[in-house]
Order: sequence, then structure tokens, then C-alpha cells
Amino acid sequence: MTDALLRDLERYADAARRLEGWVLEYEPEPLRPGPPWDYKARASELCARAGTLLDLGTGGGEVLSRLLAASRARAVATEWWHVNAPVAGRRLAGRAPVVRTSSLELPFADSRFDLVLSRHEELAPSEVARVLAPGGRLLTQQVIPDPWPELREFFPDMTRFPDHYAGYQRGLQEAGLAIEEAREFRHPVRFHELGHLVYHLVAAPWTLPGFSIDTHGEPLARLSVEFEREGGLVLTDGLYLLQAAAP
Repeated sequence: MTDALLRDLERYADAARRLEGWVLEYEPEPLRPGPPWDYKARASELCARAGTLLDLGTGGGEVLSRLLAASRARAVATEWWHVNAPVAGRRLAGRAPVVRTSSLELPFADSRFDLVLSRHEELAPSEVARVLAPGGRLLTQQVIPDPWPELREFFPDMTRFPDHYAGYQRGLQEAGLAIEEAREFRHPVRFHELGHLVYHLVAAPWTLPGFSIDTHGEPLARLSVEFEREGGLVLTDGLYLLQAAAP
């Protein structure tokens, strides 16, 4: 790896380390239209009918703050990451308290919420079912369990996530909820610069635990050749949407 490339990649890694909230820079370019649903629009519709709502893993509160601008629902948010929790607290001040807790063990009473939202945050189906009021709903959008599989050629130590798309559906049904909608969407995206990919790997460390430019210099050098030859790197990305209802 040349010194110039190393300096360039370090610049993107530094930018990712300074990330606050959950608005990522350098998003890859989608190569076909997006999913056949609009999570924010669906969440807004459900918020309008909910008296109480819980937003799991609110990040910096970016999405929830916009939803609450058009809703009178009494909201609570959770955020575990120490970097994002204070950001969310400031953004949601006066609208929703932010509880720093794991989304897998919720410190809330049974049947407390009409709506639970989870945008890219892990969840425990039994806990969601427990805190939902009768007739309440869950809406979650998640990244597919195996994003960017093409990268495994270069990074065989990438995390292998379980099939949570199927697992969540099974768990929610076992907890007594009815699945109202389950949709998966996969599409190709293009990273135009290697630095943009490095930014994402640093910002989302669960993708490739232990990643750094030093520890993964050799596969990054091979990837740089791919970028030069192909004018970018095309990877398979995707999302899924689940909506479930309590009896």
C-alpha cells in the first residue's frame, strides 16, 4: 500500500471515529430503485394512531425527532451506545426521554406502549411482546443478515450474523404476535472510493470486528486494485421490513 493511499484511508477512518449520531457520510450509490416501502412514512402513519411509543436504538434521535414533530404520542427512546445517547438526549429534549439500556432487556412495565419502532436495532421478540399494549404494533426495518457478501473474499473474518429475518418472525409468533407484513429487498450498490468503504467498516465495527488499516492492510491493498480496475466496487446490500401486531 502506497503512503498516499494510506494517508487517504486514514482520513476516512478518522472521520468515522468522530461520528456522532447516526447520519453516515459517503453512502454507496444504489444501482436500482430503493425498497418498495417507506419506513419513515409507515412509522409516521402508525405514530399518528398511537398514544404511547417506544423507539429502540434511536441513534442520535434523527428519525424520531421528525416523527414526533407530526405526532402527539408520548414517546420514550432507548440508546445504548455512549456516543449517541447524549446526542439523542439533546435532540429529543422535551419530547422523549432517552434511556441508556440494551434493547434486549427493556426496563419498562408490561403493556406500556401502543407502538414499538426499531430501525436497524436488534430486538428481543419476547420483550417487544411484553411491553406492547393489547392491539399494539411493532414496526422494524433491519439490514439483511448477510450484507456485502462479496467482501468475504477479502475479509474472511467478517461477522456471520444468524438469519434474524426468519428468527424474528418465528420469535414474534411464538411470543403471541401476528405477523402483518414481512418483506425483504436486496439490491446492488457501488462504492466509488475505497475510503468510503473504510469509513463504513470503522463506523460499524460489528461488520468486521478488529478492523483497522494496519491489521487489514493486505486485503485493503488488493481491494484498491479492484477499485482502480473496475472504477468502484459493487456489493449486494439489502433491508427487510417486519410489522407485527399484539392480540
